[in-house]
Amino acid sequence: MGDISFTNGSGCNGNGHAVVVQRKSCWYEEEIEENLRWCFALNSILHTGVTQYQDIQLLDTKPFGKALVIDGKLQSAEIDEFIYHESLVHPALLHHPNPKTIFIMGGGEGSTARELLRHKTVKKVVMCDIDEEVVDFCKSYLVANREAFCDPRLELIINDARAELERREEGSYDVIIGDLADPIEGGPCYQLYTKSFYELTIKPKLTPDGIFVTQAGPAGVFSHTEVFSCIYNTLRQVFKYVVPYSAHIPSYADIWGWVMASDKPFEVGTEELDLRMKQRIKGENRYLDAITFKSASTLSKAVRKSGVAWKDIVGSLTPFNV
Repeated sequence: MGDISFTNGSGCNGNGHAVVVQRKSCWYEEEIEENLRWCFALNSILHTGVTQYQDIQLLDTKPFGKALVIDGKLQSAEIDEFIYHESLVHPALLHHPNPKTIFIMGGGEGSTARELLRHKTVKKVVMCDIDEEVVDFCKSYLVANREAFCDPRLELIINDARAELERREEGSYDVIIGDLADPIEGGPCYQLYTKSFYELTIKPKLTPDGIFVTQAGPAGVFSHTEVFSCIYNTLRQVFKYVVPYSAHIPSYADIWGWVMASDKPFEVGTEELDLRMKQRIKGENRYLDAITFKSASTLSKAVRKSGVAWKDIVGSLTPFNV
């Protein structure tokens, strides 16, 4: 849970004596895991609110600019959110021959939609988020995404993503994107990461060339065992071709992971990938190009070796209810 605290800057010098700095400062602190916390200084707290489903904060941080915090967890920061969202969106769309229709599970802040709508081939983006107040909050406060929310190609649905997908026609989407909270057992999004959900809900809604991609949590040398490896292994049971990849996101204090899956092989080479970026995407990516993606999809030895111990996420067909 994220906490905001005020300190007077007390510390120790090289001789072990306390040094007191009179100027007070405000800090944001978040627990990464037991015995490990991540904190950074704030300029100010811009907004706080409580919705039916979650707590929201918008912070002005010294190192990362404006930062969106939901339920005490940093969701994105102004200075580096492009790394997360370019990595989530562009590999899947660029590996698809002609992506026109996209479904986003979650994505209420609008950044995923923003990146999708840069693609010239895209005709329709359905963004389904359960929390209307979060979406309205992000429309008001996240200036970078206002244009995306006004794009006529975007259809905003306030609903549970599972329920919404289940009522949609089969073969409706070229790409489905999971931009949801991590699958913590007992948490609100857990059932949207299960084998049964992927097999019975996600896969039937994809076109024959369709691609599913999801954020997959921390993917560091030690942290990948939390959810990244589980998501990867679960998708391997449902789709013929599965590609895990990762990138360092400074504001997350860790390497982050994504997993892309399809029944069609991912055969686009680096030259073709760069060519598709130039032809299909409006503007230039700040982070992702073909070489970066090639590097991102080459996991470290420690992560690859742990594959023998990867276990599945399994679950019933119980609908997700918050």
